[in-house]
Amino acid sequence: MTTTTRPRRGRAAAAAGVLSALVFATSACAGGASDTPEGVLNVGQISDSVAFFPLYVAEERGYFEDEGVELGERPRLGTGAKLAAALQSGSIDLGAGVLTDALNLYGRDDSTELTASLVDKYYVDIIVGEDFEGPGQDAPLEERIDALKGKNIGITGPGSGTEALVAYLFQKNGMEAATDAKLVNLGADPPAALGALESGQVDALSFFQPVAQQADATGVGSAYISPSRGDIPGFEHTAHGVVFTTADVREQKSEEVAGFQRAIERANKDIREDPEVEKLLAEYMEGIDADARAELLPIMQEEVPDGIGFPKESVEAALEFHESTGLVEDPPGYTDIVPKDLRTE
Repeated sequence: MTTTTRPRRGRAAAAAGVLSALVFATSACAGGASDTPEGVLNVGQISDSVAFFPLYVAEERGYFEDEGVELGERPRLGTGAKLAAALQSGSIDLGAGVLTDALNLYGRDDSTELTASLVDKYYVDIIVGEDFEGPGQDAPLEERIDALKGKNIGITGPGSGTEALVAYLFQKNGMEAATDAKLVNLGADPPAALGALESGQVDALSFFQPVAQQADATGVGSAYISPSRGDIPGFEHTAHGVVFTTADVREQKSEEVAGFQRAIERANKDIREDPEVEKLLAEYMEGIDADARAELLPIMQEEVPDGIGFPKESVEAALEFHESTGLVEDPPGYTDIVPKDLRTE
């Protein structure tokens, strides 16, 4: 049974409230403190993707309430830029996004720090159609990358993690994604992406989970190169889905943030160990095929960390990826963005 501490506001209303506050925010300001009521945490996130399933589990199982946390607004802000702006304006206290978002905010506000790890693997896959001409999934990685040369590859958009994965792979083989392939911007809608693959508009996709699982379940295609599957040496564990904030907010709302962290740690453990969590995943991703969900769950159980801390190796792999692909020009070091209590060196 779902336990709540207060009526939930509609997502659209919550997002509108947050975005109206951003009109008065200066996006370049640093060290923004919380503007939310005492004892309340406003937690924004980009979307309802697989990375943020731990928040859903914690909400639905009443873990936030158990840990003394009253959740306020829960906007889905759509992009990392809006998430960062909301944090800087003080209209949200914590942001759930990908590491790229935290690193970009750090570039403007060096008090930015990570709060909890949600996914410790890069959850974007290269997906090919059933008629793709190239070596099989068991072929050496270099051969599979070469097979993508000259192909039309669907991505969500420029500057995204989906584009970055293609760039990273092509770099490994001495190629440039911008010239050795045609990147097709498809937006972030999974059905549209799968439709483009099935119709032949693109030869491959670089897309976030569960698109690969949905492609497999519906016979459209399958994961050809999967970082989370361990296909890329040295990239097996990579900090990706994260919650982040600023030092000012953590100091101002230390008890609430600590309670939030305990709740997420409990949710992470449930995802890894409790088979009953499959029911929550079915609710969270009700729009995807049941077979795809069944395939996705064991993958997520491997991707979600057993705690909320950040191993040095995982973060440094992610920092190198961001710098080499140009996602972030000058990323911080491990100790710059990971607080002492979350370092697991």
